Amino acid sequence: MTGLVVCVVVLVVASAFGVLQRRRSGRVGVRGRDGGKQLGAAELGQDLGHRATLVQFSSAFCAPCRATRRVLTEVAGMVPGVSHVEIDAERHLDLVRRLEILKTPTVLVLDADGRIVRRATGQPRKADVIAALGEAV
Repeated sequence: MTGLVVCVVVLVVASAFGVLQRRRSGRVGVRGRDGGKQLGAAELGQDLGHRATLVQFSSAFCAPCRATRRVLTEVAGMVPGVSHVEIDAERHLDLVRRLEILKTPTVLVLDADGRIVRRATGQPRKADVIAALGEAV
């Protein structure tokens, strides 16, 4: 009987953790410790957008990265002055460590000066990216 109770408790806790992670993944939020961090053209490998830049950290075998790429490319095409830059996390480990990128995809929204104003881990929704751009431009 004790084994059954332990099994049920473990299943409930694991399910609650899974639901919480799923709700948080892809949300575009502000992290206090990003304050003041800035990226430039040298680190990105291309120029910043005139109004904002969407920076995506991806890895080779990341399925949500492909969907995130489509969303960010579409948003960058809709909003004048916004560019999309995709960075291979495996090839830029120094930058990944400095920016505390823990999983892919991670999206950073930069303002025109390259300051990080928003961050999303996981696949963001198009509406959330557009809303985050409102703060950057």
